[in-house]
Amino acid sequence: MSYRWQPGSGTYDLRALEDDGLLGTFDSQAAAEEWLALNYDDLHLQGVMDVSLLEEDRLVYGPMPLTP
Repeated sequence: MSYRWQPGSGTYDLRALEDDGLLGTFDSQAAAEEWLALNYDDLHLQGVMDVSLLEEDRLVYGPMPLTP
């Protein structure tokens, strides 16, 4: 199974997020959550207002606001 963060609302550009390495997949929920802790500010600076965690296509939780 793989996990990924899906951006929700905001003024972000998906291509820019991808180019900056801010869209990825993870082998575990713990790895995904650790990655978010490290990249939280970068996502917010790119205009992402909230994210949801998905396992494959199943919603694990979210949307979760990214507030500074």
